[in-house]
Amino acid sequence: NQEEKPGGETRRRKGSALWCPLPLTFLFAPQVEEETTGQRAPWLQDCVVSLSPCSDLLVVAREQKAVFLSAKWRTDDSGREEMTLAVSWTGTLSTDEGECVSSSICIPLASQKRSSTGRPDWTCVVVGFTSGYVRFYTENGVLLLAQLLHEDPVLRLKCRTYEIPRHPGVTEQHEELSILYPAALVTIDGFSLFQSLRACRNQVARATAAGSDVIQPPPLAYKKWGLQDMDTIVDHSSVGVMTLCVFDQMKNASILGGFNASVKGSPPAMSRYVTVGGGPYTGFFYAVEGSSQPLLSHVALAVASKLTSALISAASGWLGWNKHKNEEEALQKQRPKVEPVTPLGIRFGLPDSRRHGESICLSPCNTLAGVTDDFGRVTLLDLARGIAVRMWKGYRDAQLGWLQVPEERGDREFSPSASLPRRHALFLVIYAPRRGILEVWGMQQGPRVGAFTVGKHCRLLYAGYRLMGVNSVTSKGWQLHTQQVCLLDPTTGALRTVNIPFHLALSDKKSERAKDMHLIKRLTTILRSREVEPDILESEAKSVLLDIKHPAIKKQALESLLSNKNAPVSCLTSVTSALNETLKRQGNYCKCKTSRTYHPMVSLSSLQTRRRWMKRYSSSQDSLEGIEDELSRVGPTLQRYAQLTARPSVSFAQDSPDSPLPAQAFLSQMECTDDGGLTVTRGSETEWNHLGSFMFWGCLCGKSPPHKVCDTLQQAGISPQQLLSLLLSVWLQREKEVLQKPEEAVRNLHTLLIALSNMEGAVEESWDPQSISPWWQQVRCMCIQSHNAAAALLAAFVAHRAAKASTTSRADSKSEWEAVSLELEQWVVCVRQLEDVLVLQTLLLVPPPQGAAGGAAPQCSIKTLLEGGTGKLASFIPRSKQPPLCFPELLVAVCQRFPHSLSPDLLFAHCCWEYVVQWNKDPEEGRYFWLAIEHLKLVSSPHIQLGISAMMWSTFIVKRFSAAAFLTEKVGKAPKDRLCRRDVGMGDKAVTSFLGCCVQLLQILMEVTGDVAPPELSAEEAWCGAEGPASLAELALEQRGVHYPLVQHHCLLASLLHAAMTFSLKVKPLSLFDKNYVFFCFFSSILFHLSHIPAPSQFLLRVLTGWVQALVDPSSSAPPPSSGGPKADWWPSLCLELGSLLQVNPDILRRHIVCELYNQGLDLRAEEVMLEVEDKDVLGSQLLVLTGQRLSYSLLHSQSQTQAAMELLARLPPTLCTWLKAMDPSELRCPLVPLPQTSRLVGRLIEILPENHAQYSLALHLLEAVDALTTED
Repeated sequence: NQEEKPGGETRRRKGSALWCPLPLTFLFAPQVEEETTGQRAPWLQDCVVSLSPCSDLLVVAREQKAVFLSAKWRTDDSGREEMTLAVSWTGTLSTDEGECVSSSICIPLASQKRSSTGRPDWTCVVVGFTSGYVRFYTENGVLLLAQLLHEDPVLRLKCRTYEIPRHPGVTEQHEELSILYPAALVTIDGFSLFQSLRACRNQVARATAAGSDVIQPPPLAYKKWGLQDMDTIVDHSSVGVMTLCVFDQMKNASILGGFNASVKGSPPAMSRYVTVGGGPYTGFFYAVEGSSQPLLSHVALAVASKLTSALISAASGWLGWNKHKNEEEALQKQRPKVEPVTPLGIRFGLPDSRRHGESICLSPCNTLAGVTDDFGRVTLLDLARGIAVRMWKGYRDAQLGWLQVPEERGDREFSPSASLPRRHALFLVIYAPRRGILEVWGMQQGPRVGAFTVGKHCRLLYAGYRLMGVNSVTSKGWQLHTQQVCLLDPTTGALRTVNIPFHLALSDKKSERAKDMHLIKRLTTILRSREVEPDILESEAKSVLLDIKHPAIKKQALESLLSNKNAPVSCLTSVTSALNETLKRQGNYCKCKTSRTYHPMVSLSSLQTRRRWMKRYSSSQDSLEGIEDELSRVGPTLQRYAQLTARPSVSFAQDSPDSPLPAQAFLSQMECTDDGGLTVTRGSETEWNHLGSFMFWGCLCGKSPPHKVCDTLQQAGISPQQLLSLLLSVWLQREKEVLQKPEEAVRNLHTLLIALSNMEGAVEESWDPQSISPWWQQVRCMCIQSHNAAAALLAAFVAHRAAKASTTSRADSKSEWEAVSLELEQWVVCVRQLEDVLVLQTLLLVPPPQGAAGGAAPQCSIKTLLEGGTGKLASFIPRSKQPPLCFPELLVAVCQRFPHSLSPDLLFAHCCWEYVVQWNKDPEEGRYFWLAIEHLKLVSSPHIQLGISAMMWSTFIVKRFSAAAFLTEKVGKAPKDRLCRRDVGMGDKAVTSFLGCCVQLLQILMEVTGDVAPPELSAEEAWCGAEGPASLAELALEQRGVHYPLVQHHCLLASLLHAAMTFSLKVKPLSLFDKNYVFFCFFSSILFHLSHIPAPSQFLLRVLTGWVQALVDPSSSAPPPSSGGPKADWWPSLCLELGSLLQVNPDILRRHIVCELYNQGLDLRAEEVMLEVEDKDVLGSQLLVLTGQRLSYSLLHSQSQTQAAMELLARLPPTLCTWLKAMDPSELRCPLVPLPQTSRLVGRLIEILPENHAQYSLALHLLEAVDALTTED
């Protein structure tokens, strides 16, 4: 915002452009040669400089050398991060002898990824040389492509990229790269160039990664025009494709062809090129589309030759032929073929024999162009009409650039054409290096809107294009981050850009809007400064607000002032009061007050009055009779609740309700209504509570007079309903402070509530005491929804008293009967419910024992219990982190208040369900399942017990149970830990415990009888209105009865699996049943029958063998409570029960137990079981063999054989001796049995064997041998 003054000074203008430095620093300072006079030469003027439109790559070249600078982040000395341009590559670009860099351009290529938002993928550097070559490089200086297009020096490189048409009917321009030679113009299609450059870059990257040579890509396809009828050409602009209207077509035809000229049916599309130079000064060329095809003949030849040479070189490498290597290198050095030009005559021009053009700069909209000449003039051309429309004098060696600025969205809202597309303003930027000034002019006939004093050796960098590779589809949703005009200052090494507001193009220097925008920016600058004094801030803000004329800008300035956190309240009050008085004098006060422009003004007046009342104090207190009795009744519970809620917690200081409330935060929640009142806008919960604390907490603590505070708030126009909501929110939120002095807080709350109730608009005058009042219903709703049970109960006490007093005052004073109203009945129920919730919440707040899993205590409220259904209350108890029995007095108190909802059966049912849910989350913890079964056994109602068992089975058990059965069937034995975890989801030990619990669960199902009537579920009178999902007990009662045979057979299968896992047995459990039976369709009508095969008896015998072995196994650990372990005494009875189901003779199992016990040396336990055996003959034969094995071990296989034993063996009958030698003592698990036990066993044999038994005589011989052996010992 500066204008030039004599002596190099600057001064500001009203409402001009912004001169902003980019966050980039130029870190390139080439060595400057000094002239003989000792002055520094303008080295930058001798260099070829080009900047990417994204400002992330800068190229500086001179003669054969070049430097690439890329954008990088760095931290300065103050610790602030900034973007800099640092040297990323330096080197020599020329390859032919004598050639130099004559022009360069940086083209950013768009990313093809769908996630791209408009940033370039990479930037290609295009360099033109005096030899005619055009070479393409990456940002790192890697050569991608080189091509000789014409054998003259390259004068200028220019690019045109895709722009979204802003209006319908505008021709969509295609991307293009144009290369100017002294007498020729080459154009390359942007799409083909984009694809070729991407392919070359990818091929170079692959070759670099593989370490191979880069294959030279085929040449580009291009169009080459020979520009005729112009003496010299130094610069050009490719305007794009245009189509003439019918009138212009007929006019041109008649001028060129005469009276008899013919006209085509439709106007042809033409590419328009504008050149500057001499003879004429400016030339216009038109090339009809389709008149010249791209030069492709040498392209095919080049591709064929490249492929042939590549194949020959590869074959020579394989076969060792390298004779023609030098010849091939010589051929490569030959200059390629150059295609001839297509003549293109000039259509017309601007002749001026003495004037020579130096440069041309095309506007972004392709309708205007700025031309500089050797006379120091800047000419503005209208390209559509081909005429000069404006000229500036005194700009020798000027450099041009364009700025296209869209209309701000805020300005668009106040425009009469708000529904039309956004407008764009066009500005011409002129840099005059000899004067060291940068000017900005409005188009086409607009004034100078900005002037800046800069250095005399700068370079104005204007690209005129954006990203290549963008089209109408890929650009949707993109935000192209490009700079239009930048100024490079070599002395400071900084890049600067120019930002121009749109409104500068609307009118001249006297624009009130421009002045207002300048004032609001001035105010913004003052507000951002933290060191400004309050008096200065107040005077400046008052001056700015009074000087602004435009209503929308005045509103914006006022909102900026009121939203500033550093502005003191006195300043805000003074400024708004002055503005208020000014509006009154102007007669616009009523109009402005009804609009939304000055909403915060009344809010600030309310804030000022509020703070004035807060400094005063009144000792008046309202009496509240009878509240002491209610407080003493709930006093012990309140004390216990306060102790449990007084635990320390973490909070942030800025979230504290006691922190000062800034004026900005207060005003941001206030809005002025059309009738002059105030409405509080509810934001976040923290802001709402902070505002309520600011208004009412002083009154609740006894530090402020409640009546005067309420009068002040009523004068501000805030509705009583919003004040009531703020008061109750503070009361409920600050429960801990309220419970510190509940009596005093309750009295202050009663005073405030009565004061608010007496406000106009609080309690309706037409309210009938026999109906529900909306005012008191609002209080009840907040108490019902609150999770702070103690504060809600105290508020209900107070509101009940206040409502009762209001009802009594409205009743007939002559009546001696107490007024009974529906409102009071609602309060009685609410108070009863809140007392119940307080006791329940106190129990839930009991902390868990040390070492138990912590967590937040469940929060309950009346709304939560009513919406959760009849079973919500019972679900809270087992979900608490503390076992209920650890605090029996609290649990008893809760159960007394909820005799129906917390009956023992419902509590046990919910505990069972919660434990099985916990087990399902962590199946490795088998104790949860065992605890669920134990609680299920305590349910006295068979119907609830049956329903809970059925739901447990179908919801949590059957899937894992079936997985365990199929896994055991698949492996044919007890599966290992890895397989159990894979298929069942738990380890082998957890599976064993799980199967044991399944047996108990199925046994409970079999034992349930439905002879008694189902129980009737009821709720307490105060909680009859509960609505919500069905409770657990209701779901349990809805379950249908079980099919006893199915349950029995599932229990059988569970017992088999449990036994197999306990003793690690080999078994296929599903093979024991009929294959046609469909398993695990629980409670279905399908029956299954056992296959009559001996496999079940063999399995049960192995189970009994495992049990006997476990009895004497010292390594066996203590049995877990969930399964009983392998040493449990109930295994024999279980096997006998399973045998009856599997149709196995129980006597076989008993005989097996006896034999196994004797085999293990447990003779006493064997004798006990022997009494139950029915078939003594078979048992005697089995025990006779076992006795022979024992005696054989003592006489023949013992290492300590005595002489007496050998003599006894010689005296034995030959039959007995032969029989003993045939015995195999290795089958005995305990061969070292005392001889008295063996003698006792033989005596038992003589007793149970009949005398006519075939082996009776053998038993007598054994008895004699044992007795003789015992006598000798």
